[in-house]
Amino acid sequence: MDPYVGEMKGVILTLHPKAVIIDITHEISKFNITMGAFALASAAPYFPKGTVHVAVVDPGVGTKRRAIVVKTKQGYFVGPDNGLLLLAAENQGIQHIYQIANPKFMLKGTSSTFHGRDVFAPAAAYLAKGLKPEKLGPEILEPVRPEFTLVKHKAGAVIGRILHVDSFGNIITNVSRSEAAKVGIKEAVNLKLADQELTLKVKKAYGDTKPNEPLALIGSRGYLEIAVNRGNAAERYKVKTGMEVTVKSA
Repeated sequence: MDPYVGEMKGVILTLHPKAVIIDITHEISKFNITMGAFALASAAPYFPKGTVHVAVVDPGVGTKRRAIVVKTKQGYFVGPDNGLLLLAAENQGIQHIYQIANPKFMLKGTSSTFHGRDVFAPAAAYLAKGLKPEKLGPEILEPVRPEFTLVKHKAGAVIGRILHVDSFGNIITNVSRSEAAKVGIKEAVNLKLADQELTLKVKKAYGDTKPNEPLALIGSRGYLEIAVNRGNAAERYKVKTGMEVTVKSA
């Protein structure tokens, strides 16, 4: 069992003994930034105002990638500038983004391989104690934006990506409720997915179709999902996270 999480918690509690630390998950696949971003965006809305979220899926640790803190209308997100924080932060309304660059608020002898412990955990602890984020470093205006954070509009369609495939095989896209509404998605939807063209009924619940029948719906996270009632949509359509999906009204 790796000690990494315990080391980060130890740093936070040393700097802020009254901190309340809650784990969202430690089951993100190694190096899977998209999966981490989805998990963070799913959980963050249910935490109280003022929460400081620390997220670490960081294959670029020690390189030129920046360490950042994102200030939103609801709280803070601390982690690497690789897109991991943006879905969650944008849902809360981004106000400012700062680079964590001030060594005063890092551990002495900062390593090049464990910024979770040496950079992110201290920054989070200081923020939770009331430090103004601008003390951590300069403001930045152009954070890294991977494809999974973006949707495009073309010829009456919205083009997005598969954000996540859950344990039931439900295909969760990055096309939000509002984006789906822009292209007039109501009772049915046309989809292009992994070179397959589908027309699916739009329902409110998985059980609103017959067993083994496919459907589309806006799921509990507010994103368009492709599912099979009591079946596995990802296996049926042979898709995986990151694939492009085109959505338009049927």
